Amino acid sequence: MSTTTVTGRMAALARTELILLGRSRATIVAAVIVPLFLPFSVRSAVDEADLKEAGLSVGTLLLPAAVGFSLLFAVYAALTTAYVTRREELVLKRLRTGELRDREILVGAALPAIGIGLAQCLLLAAGCLALLDLGAPSAPHLVALGLLLGLVMCAALAAVTAAFTRTAESAQVTGLPLMFLSMLGSGITVPLEVLPDRLASFCELLPLTPVITLVRSGWTGDLSGYDALGAVATALAWTAIAVFAVRRWFRWEPRR
Repeated sequence: MSTTTVTGRMAALARTELILLGRSRATIVAAVIVPLFLPFSVRSAVDEADLKEAGLSVGTLLLPAAVGFSLLFAVYAALTTAYVTRREELVLKRLRTGELRDREILVGAALPAIGIGLAQCLLLAAGCLALLDLGAPSAPHLVALGLLLGLVMCAALAAVTAAFTRTAESAQVTGLPLMFLSMLGSGITVPLEVLPDRLASFCELLPLTPVITLVRSGWTGDLSGYDALGAVATALAWTAIAVFAVRRWFRWEPRR
């Protein structure tokens, strides 16, 4: 593939970034291993009575949780660390002196993490279908839409977080607020259906909530067209805010 085209340049950068990710054992563990095991810890957070009252099952609890964990760890956390590491090593600065444009650098560097996250989500979905007797989604377009929005939004949020992170070590800390808030309030560990109405209404505005809502509703089929549009609008709004923040504050040179 020629590197003189936009696609060729980003593909070459993505291949290089994938090699660098593979050399980091910590990244492999955090991005690949952890998301595969965390969903099974969610089951104890909600008892069977709460699930039945909310119209959910073990499958519709674990599968969206698995997607959420993959987006947070394989995409958001891993990509935040990658952006900061490449910036501090002056890789981003050197890339800007070549043919690559700023957006090509950011997108190309994000492609491996996005690919890993997508592969994990598909693998975990297949596992849930096979082991939990979940059945095929009644609205697969909602699942696909939610997954696509989640991948793009988490990549954009990772770039925003990297802009305010000084070192690769501190990236493990600066990303924690969004990760904890998402795990607790976006329906990953505790479905919004079992929360008090006021708290659930607030949690619906969190970045990852519309993604989890769309994925879960793809199987339950209980999301109206109006609510689906609202979820999509919320996800797009967060993505637009993140893109604006990246264009305004992203740093290309080491923060010292």
